[in-house]
Amino acid sequence: FLNRKLLKDKNCMIGTLLMFLIGMPLYGTMTLLPLMLQNLMNYPVVTTGLVTAPRGIGTMMAMILCARLIGRVDTRLVIMTGLALTAIALWQMTGFTTQMGMGPIIVSGLLQGFGLGFVFTPLSTVTFSTLPRNILTQGTAVFSLMRNVGGSIGISIVIALLAENTQIVHSRLVEHLRPDNPLAQAPFLTQPFSLTNPSGIAALNAEATRQAAMVAYINDFKLMMLLVILSAPLLLLLRSPRRAAGPAPAA
Repeated sequence: FLNRKLLKDKNCMIGTLLMFLIGMPLYGTMTLLPLMLQNLMNYPVVTTGLVTAPRGIGTMMAMILCARLIGRVDTRLVIMTGLALTAIALWQMTGFTTQMGMGPIIVSGLLQGFGLGFVFTPLSTVTFSTLPRNILTQGTAVFSLMRNVGGSIGISIVIALLAENTQIVHSRLVEHLRPDNPLAQAPFLTQPFSLTNPSGIAALNAEATRQAAMVAYINDFKLMMLLVILSAPLLLLLRSPRRAAGPAPAA
């Protein structure tokens, strides 16, 4: 299934590992954002699609720019720039709130897409730059496979942590919602919330669940930001691809 010659090529192995790690925030963010916008902010499906579309636009713009930079700038520097932009975008996403408008979502999505576009094409170039031509097809297949596997594992992790952290934060929030807490009484606790009638208790529990879910989403964004930052040092292990030699001078 796996050609042993692929394991001997350091660029191929490090590049494939990097793509595995990048697949987690790539697919994890694509999974979390629509859920957050529709479940917590009540965005319609069409609006959710329009708000998240700038992410793809940013990727397209970055790939067009990368085509001009490759060969002129060190490929590792381009990838590092992309990872930095992706980390900054995820850091911006850790500041999301339930009261925000569409602006922060569009800006962070555009920046993250731009950063990921700066990673994909140069990373593919440097990964296969030292690979023998006779096993290039196998290397490409494994490279794509590991991206999908990383995305699948990333989605599983962030969704599991989302459910777990929502329950943990919810339990901590409702600890303070009791009759002997002055802040849980009027005028601090306004309608429709109440600790005395069933409808008020249900509304209070729903809001506590909503706030707990928002904290859980933020924790997932922090985790993916740290993953991008921790994967950056692997670039130091990559060898920069050699430039093709020019034609031999005429006799």
